[in-house]
Amino acid sequence: MRTSHITKVGLLTLIAGGTLQLGLSSELQGEEEASAKIELRNDLLEILDTEQLQSALPGVHVRHSETGEELFSYNSDISLAPASGQKLLVGATALDVLGPEFTFETGVYTDGYTRGSILHGNIYLKGGGDPTLLASDFDQLAKELHNQGIRMVQGDIIADDTYFDDTRLSLDLSWANQRGQVGAQVSALSFAPDAALISDVALDRYNTASVYVEVHPGEEPGDEAEIKVTPESDYYSIDNQMITVEEDGDRQLTGWGRDHGTNDIFFEGTIPVGGSSFNQYVSIWEPTNLAADLFAEGLKDARVRVNGDVVLGETPEDVEALFIHESMTLEELMIPYMKFSQNSHSEHLTKALGQEVHGEGSWDKGLDVVEEYLDSAGVNTNVVQLRDGSGMSHLNAIPTEEMTQFLLHAQDEEWFDIFYGSLPVAAESDHYVGGTLRTRMADTAAASNVAAKTGSLTSKSSLSGYVTDADGEEWIFSIIMNNYIGSSPTAVENDIAIRLAEYEAD
Repeated sequence: MRTSHITKVGLLTLIAGGTLQLGLSSELQGEEEASAKIELRNDLLEILDTEQLQSALPGVHVRHSETGEELFSYNSDISLAPASGQKLLVGATALDVLGPEFTFETGVYTDGYTRGSILHGNIYLKGGGDPTLLASDFDQLAKELHNQGIRMVQGDIIADDTYFDDTRLSLDLSWANQRGQVGAQVSALSFAPDAALISDVALDRYNTASVYVEVHPGEEPGDEAEIKVTPESDYYSIDNQMITVEEDGDRQLTGWGRDHGTNDIFFEGTIPVGGSSFNQYVSIWEPTNLAADLFAEGLKDARVRVNGDVVLGETPEDVEALFIHESMTLEELMIPYMKFSQNSHSEHLTKALGQEVHGEGSWDKGLDVVEEYLDSAGVNTNVVQLRDGSGMSHLNAIPTEEMTQFLLHAQDEEWFDIFYGSLPVAAESDHYVGGTLRTRMADTAAASNVAAKTGSLTSKSSLSGYVTDADGEEWIFSIIMNNYIGSSPTAVENDIAIRLAEYEAD
């Protein structure tokens, strides 16, 4: 019994000593963690204290990915324009409401009947909002009619884009952006250039409602430059004012675009003999008409004669479906959409949300759905303003602390892995992985680590996403900078993300 008593006393002493040691260890660890946080805070403040941001309004918020605990905050309650960071909100809402398996449908219908090889009646080409329809897809639709034995159509080709409303441009889109793919018009029946027709190494970006223009030098000085446009169509015209100059001459593009309200595309400038080409996407005015033209040309190539006109109209209810083309799934679309920050994809998804949920394919109804999702995610929507789907509006606004709250909530969704996988990854050279971050933060702790969405407008820049620190802890961060003068302060965003990747709590 004595021995037993001594053992108990010894055990109690060991426990007490161990408790004391653990207490001291815990206290020291807490002090080290507090010290590390202070050091991090000072470093981040120093990064933000740059001449480039003297006239700017930056907001930064960092929180733990599991607990939501705040690590750093700077103007995090101020509503700021996130530029293309807006796509995070729309992409997540689309995954949640439409679902990863959602597809856009483009249908070919008829109100007539077939007798022999002749279809007596109209053909309806009904768009379902697909932002990725290629010329080859329209060719395939035409071939399907041929495969069904149809050789002649005694009626019209009626193009139907009523799945969306007829408002082509978002409310705040600037005049300057309307000529290129970043400000392309939105139609439920549209098209995108086929990368395979551009070159063997062209990326499948699916720049909706835009044609791809290549300007190559002529053989001799004084020659008109050679211009190739994808897809080919008679719906647009090219005013070629590009002149070939001597090998050591100036390579300059002095003007390009499209006369407003027309599809008269122009290019002006000089290009040296043997020099590299100019390549530019140009948006199309009323893209529905070009989509219809591509289908009509496809019918000609498929040897299906149409004894009628190509017109716009609405598909009646009592029609027969001849063929339905389905787009890639939303899960697949998320890669070009988010990695390449495709504005048109975001606007199409926004209007599709409005149509699928509220029966109206408009910006207003679509953004209502986005706001409803943000509200369910715990975001204070009273301090959020949604003006478009792409982030092109300078009037979109969200505080960084609300952006991180949204990103925190997204982790609990079934589709989160798809969402996370669509984010650009720092310093990953593969375009379909690195996206808009492929050349940033190389050879740092953030490389192949930071997964985040970029945003860039005149005087606006943002970076929001996820980063793992040196201890293996994951953090959610949002950086939004507005009203800076001069070049984009992406170096500030990089430095903040790198410092977070280097962070050690103990």
